[in-house]
Amino acid sequence: MTIPDLSYTYSNLPLQFFSHQEPIPVKSPEMLLFNHKLVEQLGIDDLQINDWLKICSGNQIIPNSKPLAQAYAGHQFGNFTMLGDGRAILLGEIRGKDGLLYDIQLKGSGRTPFSRGGDGRATVKAMLREYLISEAMHGLGIPTSRSLAVVKTGEQVYREKNYDGAILTRVAKSHLRVGTFEYAYQFTTLEDQKALTKYAIERHYPELRNADNPALELLKAVQQQQINLIVDWMRVGFIHGVMNTDNMTISGETIDYGPCAFMNAYDPETVFSSIDTTGRYAYGNQPKIAQWNLSRLAIALINQIDENQDKAVQMAQDVINSFPHSYQKEFLQMMRNKLGWLGEEQGDKLLIDDLLRMMQRFLADYTNTFLGIASGEFQNESIFESLEYQDWYMNWLKRASLNARPLEEAIQQMSQYNPQFIPRNDKVEAALDAAAEASDFSLFYQLLEIVQDPYRPKTGFTAYQFPPINGDEGYQTFCGT
Repeated sequence: MTIPDLSYTYSNLPLQFFSHQEPIPVKSPEMLLFNHKLVEQLGIDDLQINDWLKICSGNQIIPNSKPLAQAYAGHQFGNFTMLGDGRAILLGEIRGKDGLLYDIQLKGSGRTPFSRGGDGRATVKAMLREYLISEAMHGLGIPTSRSLAVVKTGEQVYREKNYDGAILTRVAKSHLRVGTFEYAYQFTTLEDQKALTKYAIERHYPELRNADNPALELLKAVQQQQINLIVDWMRVGFIHGVMNTDNMTISGETIDYGPCAFMNAYDPETVFSSIDTTGRYAYGNQPKIAQWNLSRLAIALINQIDENQDKAVQMAQDVINSFPHSYQKEFLQMMRNKLGWLGEEQGDKLLIDDLLRMMQRFLADYTNTFLGIASGEFQNESIFESLEYQDWYMNWLKRASLNARPLEEAIQQMSQYNPQFIPRNDKVEAALDAAAEASDFSLFYQLLEIVQDPYRPKTGFTAYQFPPINGDEGYQTFCGT
């Protein structure tokens, strides 16, 4: 049994970047979820489900494979920490139908040399959450790791009390992180650091192969990808919850869905993560944190940018300093799309800022406000009943219809950027509780089907479009480790 064309390019890096490690077999594996569409897209749909169960549980090693745990570090809530794959094993890489390499990784597959005090395992509920939210993000058109399978292990995992254990099979363009480069900078030679940079460029930015300054160009490319990603998060009200540098990918994909959530009532200070007691990773702080994380990448690349330290620092600083302007440009364009506007007009930012201030004051639902602007529905939102909104709406109408543009075209544009459905937090928790605690997947499957196709209106599912009556008061998310 083999997966066709399995590659192991990461293991060509110096030995300091990984530790060979096989997953630890589990007691009685049971397939809970399997992503048939994803394996078809990857071109590996010729294996039987029983073969996948053996692979995804870690109970059967692919012949001639080189499973490994990756080394990396990271700034966690601003503090540098040595990390690494403490409960994940990279099985190898598969070349998809699009010609790109994708990592196949088991998460929750047992202890590794990087586990520190952890048990290397994961709970059913946490792995179901990652499956659900990562597939929702994919449905929203946002770059993300994907979930191929969730396997129940038949073993218990202790987290304050005993829970059923599970393993997630994760697919990503790679698991290279800002923290991988921080690790290289702190613990390896300059030659090793250059090898990592060359590998990252080859894997994700091959157009930079012959760049005069590969490290500097990599920094620029990663920054632009992260700007695009964060703008997408802001577009749909997504809050990652734990934007440590080990959770920021070089590829620009969203990764690690622990204490993540979606914002209902608009408030830039919204935080749901139980461990984010200071609001460091609040919704409105995500752009600033992305810039801060990128500054850690710049430091990690500094010795490769130029032999003259002062010159290297200035060149890197110029890139990082360009973040706010570049982000603001992309953010404004995203908001224009959400509002159905073409081109750029001088008063756009003022109109956008006025709307966001109104939304915050009225605690308006972030998703439904934009749907209401387009359709005139959701009139139970108090923002729509205010005179202030009526004035704003007339200005929106004038802007959307500029140059005699038919309003229908503006509304069509809005429909491509404003989802009808997001994974509402109460609906997510209800689905996860029923699946993890009662083995009832009916709510989970229904929610999964809705969020995989979030832009198309669906009759009979309006309950999934509204937040709970009491809002998200008291709602918290947890790391799941």
